[in-house]
Amino acid sequence: MIGITNSDLLPFSQFQSNVDTWLRNSILPYYPAARITCITVGAEVTESPGNASALVVPAMHNVLVALKKVGLHKKIKVSSTHSLGVLSRSFPPSAGAFNSSHAFFLKPMLEFLAENQSPFMIDIYPYYAYRDSPNNVSLDYALFESSSEVIDPNTGLLYTNMFDAQIDAIYFALMALNFRTIKVMVTETGWPSKGSSKEKAATPDNAQTYNTNLIRHVINNSGTPAKLGEELDIYIFSLFNENRKPGIESERNWGLFYPDQTSVYNLDFSGKGVLEMPADKNSTSFNGTTWCIASSNASQLDLQNAIDWACGSGNVDCSAIQPSQPCFEPDTLVSHASYAFNSYYQQNGATDVACSFGGTGVKVDKDPSYDNCMYMITGTNKTAASNTTAIAATSSSTQNEAYAWISSFLLMTSIVYFFI
Repeated sequence: MIGITNSDLLPFSQFQSNVDTWLRNSILPYYPAARITCITVGAEVTESPGNASALVVPAMHNVLVALKKVGLHKKIKVSSTHSLGVLSRSFPPSAGAFNSSHAFFLKPMLEFLAENQSPFMIDIYPYYAYRDSPNNVSLDYALFESSSEVIDPNTGLLYTNMFDAQIDAIYFALMALNFRTIKVMVTETGWPSKGSSKEKAATPDNAQTYNTNLIRHVINNSGTPAKLGEELDIYIFSLFNENRKPGIESERNWGLFYPDQTSVYNLDFSGKGVLEMPADKNSTSFNGTTWCIASSNASQLDLQNAIDWACGSGNVDCSAIQPSQPCFEPDTLVSHASYAFNSYYQQNGATDVACSFGGTGVKVDKDPSYDNCMYMITGTNKTAASNTTAIAATSSSTQNEAYAWISSFLLMTSIVYFFI
């Protein structure tokens, strides 16, 4: 997802040539190698200084025209992100309504989204709802942990978490304006792992709980009370802590990883359970060595896609797991993936992020080497492939499937968008 900054809205809304040039320089050289699926025109413009709302829709139209010129308008969607502040009411969800002061640009924007089948993008943070109103919002309700239900008196719908209630408030606001076909996409959500003395809920445990429960909730495709079974795409904010970001302490601590690529806390991206070994910042064996292997809980498809990527784009020498080579037996995906995962992990500094593989990789402190199959260790060339000349190869899965696996991983871990 590529973002056009708020500062670029004026030139992009005024001249088509500016957008054409930007597309030619910033999108076309990287597409389709980079799986660009959407261009966001401005970010939370109603919250930004010098409200540039009036420029958003004209800029969106120009971006769409530029995409049509190169035949990409059906492959790359155009939209804009919003904060929950775009609503004047969000409780109860059925009373969700857009702020009337934004009507002048929201109505044409929603017409644009409906016509082009683009999603309405919203940034949702139950953390702030709890932090700013702890007497009205319980922590368990914000963390997907509530054992009680909140009833919408107008619809009778039952809510067990703040996230669903906020999403449905958006849906009801859209329906109130007769926009019933626009899908909602969550372009930011998350929980900080550290905060100031007044932000007592900003802890690693709460951040882990929120994001773990969020992933499970979304992967299950359970939808929301008002949209049962509706698929929902979400982007977790954010991949890394931003140690130089100004503001209160929590502003710098929304990441899944520290800037040095070690995990802030353990997170299972598969939504199926917890990882076998906590991805702690100091999780190494007594002699400082760890290895990365495949999770026994991972699906065969996920493992195959991960192997394809590691042995292809990941630049791992997978000759040792070819027939007649030291690590071919046992001939199982878990065994072959473990060798490939560890090689990539060790080649990339043995950092936590290098053992993610979309939730299929786990760190261990016991050497998985066996018989003549020797697993690599960081800083050495110790591998089982040293006496082979076989050429590394991927399986029969296509390169597109490998890209799909990477895309699925990034969906749950990426920084929401990159500004060019």
